[in-house]
Amino acid sequence: MSRIIHSILIVTALAAGITAWGCGGNKSTNSNPPPPGNSVSISGFALSPSSLTVSVGDTVTWTNHDGVAHTSTSNTGVWNSGSLSNGQSFSFIFSTVGSFPYHCTIHPSMTGTITVTQ
Repeated sequence: MSRIIHSILIVTALAAGITAWGCGGNKSTNSNPPPPGNSVSISGFALSPSSLTVSVGDTVTWTNHDGVAHTSTSNTGVWNSGSLSNGQSFSFIFSTVGSFPYHCTIHPSMTGTITVTQ
């Protein structure tokens, strides 16, 4: 009986690892996580924070915590995350100084601004 339980545990662990590896859920192109201060949470049909100031070269990561899809889309076409399902993230590296307003294309009332300084 213990061999059966041991086999079940191994299969379960392997399946969990394959699922985590195969599904990913992270659209980020950067394998290193961003500093916590450079993150935007999408939750309750809101962006938090809605305004964020970062430095040139910083990465901002948006993570969807809602049960419905959202996007992070620059108003001027600088970036577009595409549709992010619950748990998915998108990261973008800001390489120029400026103010970058953005929105969710699915829910246009959801808006925010990233301000990039030297």
